[in-house]
Amino acid sequence: MAATTRRTFLKQTSSAAVLASAATPGSTSEPSPAAVPWYRRTLRWGQTNITEIDPPRYDIAWWRQHWKRTRTQGVIINAGGIFSYYPTRITFHRPARQLGERDLFGELCRAAHDEGLVVFARMDSNRAHEDLYRAHPDWFACDAAGRPHKAGDLFVTCVNGPYYEQHIPAILREIAERYRPEGFTDNSWSGLGRGTICHCENCRPRFRERSGRDLPARKNWDDVAYQEWIRWNYDRRLELWDLNNRVTRSAGGPDCIWSGMISGSVGASAASFRDVREISRRAEILMLDHQARRDDSGFQHNGDAAKRLHGVLGWEKLIPESMAMYQAGRPAFRLASKPAAEARLWMLDGIAGGLQPWWHHVGAYHEDRRMYRTAEPIYRWHEAHAAYLVNREPVATVGVVWSQANHDFFGRDDAESLVEAPWRGITQALLRARIPYLPIHADDLARQAAGLSALILPNVGAMSDSQLAEVRRFVTNGGGLLATGETSRYGERGEPRSDFGLADLLGAHAGKMPRAGDTTHTYLRLVPERRAAVDGPRAGNEPPALQPRHEILRGFEETDLLPFGGTLGSLRVEPSAQVLATFVPAFPLYPPETAWMRTPTTDLPGLVVHQPPGGGRVAYLPADLDRRFAQDNLPDHGDLLANLVRWVARHRLPLSVEGAGLVDCHLYRQGERRILHLVNLTSAGTWRAPVDELIRIGPLRVRLQRSDRSQPPRIRLLVARKDLAVQAAGGWCEFEVPEILDHEVVVIE
Repeated sequence: MAATTRRTFLKQTSSAAVLASAATPGSTSEPSPAAVPWYRRTLRWGQTNITEIDPPRYDIAWWRQHWKRTRTQGVIINAGGIFSYYPTRITFHRPARQLGERDLFGELCRAAHDEGLVVFARMDSNRAHEDLYRAHPDWFACDAAGRPHKAGDLFVTCVNGPYYEQHIPAILREIAERYRPEGFTDNSWSGLGRGTICHCENCRPRFRERSGRDLPARKNWDDVAYQEWIRWNYDRRLELWDLNNRVTRSAGGPDCIWSGMISGSVGASAASFRDVREISRRAEILMLDHQARRDDSGFQHNGDAAKRLHGVLGWEKLIPESMAMYQAGRPAFRLASKPAAEARLWMLDGIAGGLQPWWHHVGAYHEDRRMYRTAEPIYRWHEAHAAYLVNREPVATVGVVWSQANHDFFGRDDAESLVEAPWRGITQALLRARIPYLPIHADDLARQAAGLSALILPNVGAMSDSQLAEVRRFVTNGGGLLATGETSRYGERGEPRSDFGLADLLGAHAGKMPRAGDTTHTYLRLVPERRAAVDGPRAGNEPPALQPRHEILRGFEETDLLPFGGTLGSLRVEPSAQVLATFVPAFPLYPPETAWMRTPTTDLPGLVVHQPPGGGRVAYLPADLDRRFAQDNLPDHGDLLANLVRWVARHRLPLSVEGAGLVDCHLYRQGERRILHLVNLTSAGTWRAPVDELIRIGPLRVRLQRSDRSQPPRIRLLVARKDLAVQAAGGWCEFEVPEILDHEVVVIE
């Protein structure tokens, strides 16, 4: 690197170090640049994903100006793998189709370093061309008959073969030694997914050595060999992670790390054998390939993914996310601009949850030039307020529990319905009620549950004995618990238990419980019934309204029925528990003349509350309203779920936000300072992508718990750039945010 280049690079490093220290009130000394590695200070990223025809038309000068306009600090540049974008000396490392004599990666790497930018060399290492397959068929995945697995015209390589152990490491060394990028990343590094069993000559002996068994012939979740195969594949990806890091650090220096991309979806990670928790324990930085929302998950999924990943990675580390400037998702149009409002809200909710922005284009030349304008205003705002966006910790008293093993061994082939939908329903109910929450991995309960008021287990069917013990300890010490569906009904490998593992806490014992399913026209009857005390027609057989209802049913005073739409089985409820809702089975829907309840009342419990010894509050929902809320978005379901959370948490919540609109709230602590992100998700396309119009909301009345101090805090709005009047008393402060277009960030200090 030239002297002027190094001065530029060190100047940016020093500025970033000052920025990091500024985020901690009371910091007076400027850390030396060497004290802050690049993967802790590179906050804004960009990527032009190079296509085969880009080399002759790549306008580097224009893109350098784009880096400057967007205040980009790090870039991801295509280097090698399936194609080489530099003149390689490695046999079978095929140059990109129109590379010619050009060293495109080298030119871009030098340009980035001249601008003081960090470079991540992008690899793509899961497939290869036919010439390599013909020369080394033992490097490739195959079926039981020996036929190779293909993806289009390319042959799929096997993670257990020399391709991953020799060929890719040789490419990593060549790039690291020749160009000195700061690190490497790869979004297709983990080989065949869970849906395919490789029977190549490398897998067969290695699996037998590991397990003492032959490879499973087919998918069978009850087969011990198949269960061992699942775990073996996870472990192999971790071995590759470690191998690649040994290679890059050896060739490029101790901070030249390899960080394979992962998905923001736990289900997608499970399908690719990427153990999110174990990868996070190894990673210095997580590169997140998670570019768009689905209609059923909404923008809030981005903030949720951010919090879930930080929960296992740590909040001191960074998670840049590939945020598509093109129309990603379904349908995908890689060369068409995503509507600015859609891209903006996805980026902002991710930033609110703790992600770092990373604009992403496919191709170096676009005829739809609108996509070049989307990132700049957000990046400039991000640069101006970066000190408030890192080095902070979330503030919440509610934890939502998850585990990847639950996706695998309980969700199995129906994880979308059994695992992801319950999670989505619970977290959307919390968002709607503006209740801050923390995702907590089930193996981290001992470390992360301290200080929480309540835990939520949304159909966490597969749980180990140690996980059960931690939940039991939490409730025994006075914590609240909300569990739904088949929570704790199975062991960590999906083996059925004779009863719920948490039966003593739930106050209920498992009977014949069908798996989550849908039917038509089922209901929940609220107990006790109150319609005799509510104005309406009389049939003469209304039960007398003699007793008040439990506070959980507040807001439902004028109804004895709630829509359900699911199925329920039998349960045995302990005398110490209380049933607040029972099941009304299905009856005809059409024709309307037949739509009357055949069995108006049953004793099948749909909602049970219990207060076991120790003082903790427990609510158990065998009626899986979390899954139904994710599917149907019925307000009754969201309201009841929020009531349950408030009750089990004893209303110990750090935040209240009142006012119209759908607002995603993220609250953080930064020393004595509090930082509140309010993301306005109210729009004409809230539940259907893409959004092309933003709808202003406000005012919002905020009540926030704060540290006791003699002076009222100062309240600043970072987007509106104004101070607010505040009322403070009794450890709380109250203020009003006048309006929000897309987002606001409130600093309380």
